[in-house]
Amino acid sequence: MRARKGSARRRAKKRLLKEAKGFVGGRRRLYVTAKETLLRAGMFAFRDRRAKKREFRRLWITRISAAVEMRGLRYSRFIQGLKLCEIGLDRKSLSELAIHDPETFDTIADRVRAKLQEVGAIPAAATA
Repeated sequence: MRARKGSARRRAKKRLLKEAKGFVGGRRRLYVTAKETLLRAGMFAFRDRRAKKREFRRLWITRISAAVEMRGLRYSRFIQGLKLCEIGLDRKSLSELAIHDPETFDTIADRVRAKLQEVGAIPAAATA
């Protein structure tokens, strides 16, 4: 007698249809359609986990750029100055500082401006 999948197949289908909970129409009820939809959902989830990181980095850069321009610097020069000053804060931290602790951000911007003037990257008259 040949071996058949039997109850294992039923369990597998049940598990898959349980994962399709919340889908609409046949995407929830029909096995093949639900399987295809779950496959696509998984692909979108994989892609968007990476896209989310890119979007947040863009947001942080935009926030830092706005905060730095208010203090008379450009974003690219600010990042260059951070490296020269050996300040190891990431963009997320800098963004949070710019929003929630402007005094600390002012201090960092002043140190960066002083270092850039020392190196000659910006003229001394360009202070705000």
